[in-house]
Amino acid sequence: MTSSGLNLEEKKRGRDEGIPMNYNLSIGLGMVAGVLARLFMLRVDYRQYPTYPHGMVTHLALGFIAALIGSVLVPALVFKQFAAVTFLALAAQEFRQVRNMERETLSKLEEAELVPRGLDYIEGIAKTFEARNYLTMATALTVSGLAVASGWWAALVGALFWLIASQFLMKGKVVGDIAEVVPAELHFQGSLLMVDKIFIMNVGLPEMREKILAEGLAVLIKPRDDNGRATLHHVGQRQAILHTAASLLGTKREIGELEFTPLARKNIDTGEIGLFILPVEKDFDCLREIINRVPVLESASRKPLSTLAGRIAAD
Repeated sequence: MTSSGLNLEEKKRGRDEGIPMNYNLSIGLGMVAGVLARLFMLRVDYRQYPTYPHGMVTHLALGFIAALIGSVLVPALVFKQFAAVTFLALAAQEFRQVRNMERETLSKLEEAELVPRGLDYIEGIAKTFEARNYLTMATALTVSGLAVASGWWAALVGALFWLIASQFLMKGKVVGDIAEVVPAELHFQGSLLMVDKIFIMNVGLPEMREKILAEGLAVLIKPRDDNGRATLHHVGQRQAILHTAASLLGTKREIGELEFTPLARKNIDTGEIGLFILPVEKDFDCLREIINRVPVLESASRKPLSTLAGRIAAD
């Protein structure tokens, strides 16, 4: 064997002697932790999105790719394969495409929705799917790095940390945090449908009015402070509430029957929201719980009280 061959063997042996644990095992642990984290964050809920099974397969495949990139990064850097860092830039580009894919898909599905989600809700869902791929990569990177540095027990601690952190990061503010939902009177002033003192719409046919009064539900959504009032002022937030209520309670709206369209309008003096819906299941307690659990959209969130001018205006 030549001297150059001996030098390569010595270098390889020296590297092997300095490795705390098998790199293949560290990569495997990182990939398993990343895929499990993505599976943990992937749920089919009332929105029926992602669809089952095809939509879930797509996102699990992307989660596997994210976990693979994250798990091989630390071993690559240890062996001074700095070209591997470029995979992070490529991954970021691909995950931005995930966001675009979700936006485009949900926007097309809007055409078939009798009570649409709204563009703000769609954008929030698209951002969520993009961010969860980054969380998957971070989980795999942490577990793989800890496995190399300290062993399998540290990798296990890292995996548990990210699973708990992912659960926390999946939770944001909901409407119940910023507003109170109370029952309201549904009545007519002539042909004008009212929720307490808030005008909803004009209903011309007497038989439609009778059905609305007999089977409709109405609530007032009262903001707890100026932050809540500013958030509920956003049309996208109100549309998200309507879509969620219609998805879970059902709606008797049909194509061409505008009188049965769920609507949410604002009292311009108080900022309260009057909501009307003609549900399949007439249950106020259920409707209140649904509204309380609707997420506050990032694009709709407003915090005027965090500014000096906003606090002065509120006094």
